[in-house]
Amino acid sequence: MSSENIFLRLFKNMDFWIDTHAHLYASDFDSDRSAVMERCSAQRVDKIVMPNIDAASIDAMLRLEEEFPSQCFATMGLHPCSVKQDFQRELYVIENWLTSRSFRAVGEIGTDLYWDKTYWPQQQEAFRVQVGWAKQYRLPVIIHCRESLDQTIAIVEELHDENLTGVFHCFGGTAEQARRIMQMGFYLGIGGVVTFKKAGLDKVLPEVGLDHVILETDSPYLAPVPHRGKRNEPAFIPLVGERIAEIMERPVAEVRSITTGNAMKLFGLS
Repeated sequence: MSSENIFLRLFKNMDFWIDTHAHLYASDFDSDRSAVMERCSAQRVDKIVMPNIDAASIDAMLRLEEEFPSQCFATMGLHPCSVKQDFQRELYVIENWLTSRSFRAVGEIGTDLYWDKTYWPQQQEAFRVQVGWAKQYRLPVIIHCRESLDQTIAIVEELHDENLTGVFHCFGGTAEQARRIMQMGFYLGIGGVVTFKKAGLDKVLPEVGLDHVILETDSPYLAPVPHRGKRNEPAFIPLVGERIAEIMERPVAEVRSITTGNAMKLFGLS
């Protein structure tokens, strides 16, 4: 029996979605965050994983987790776009938090060659340090790798062992890149980009299946069609799932069950 069928049996009664990547604490939601949460409930997006950005985002993230403890789950990490000359000071803050309480993952961490290549060596160092913490605390990693997918896969392959797992957030690579990721037991984070006409994921997903797929929005960014160009929010997760179901020629309920089960397994949700 395939792992997909096992998940279907285990999670067949789970008629809800999980958004595994949403910056719901961002100021973009300050004016209507309660309404956003109500829309989540209406769309059965029952759980939201919130990746951290840097020291400045921690307080808002933790306040939101405290306000919605059964829905919002915090992670802890330093985003590569926040890695500057003083990144070691930022890492000190991240490490202190990891030692002081539990989190669902180490993230959002990784590398980025899209915005600024100035701190590429520092990005790699910060990534390696945080992967080490993930192993130490037996936590999954949430990996950002914009315009640096091959380089990031290579680093993870170098560091990989039985204590390392996680997700390649906002995956938009090839089937071969997906297979390298899945061979390490990692997951592919699929979001609104799957609804874009020229994204190419309609060719990749049928080749790789759903065993290692989880859903995400990356709110407030990358809203799916028909909301493309507008603010994204977790309530749009069903649009992502529906598009995947169309691509894979599978029932929406099956996509929901499998991806929800994958997310619960990866992040230790219950």
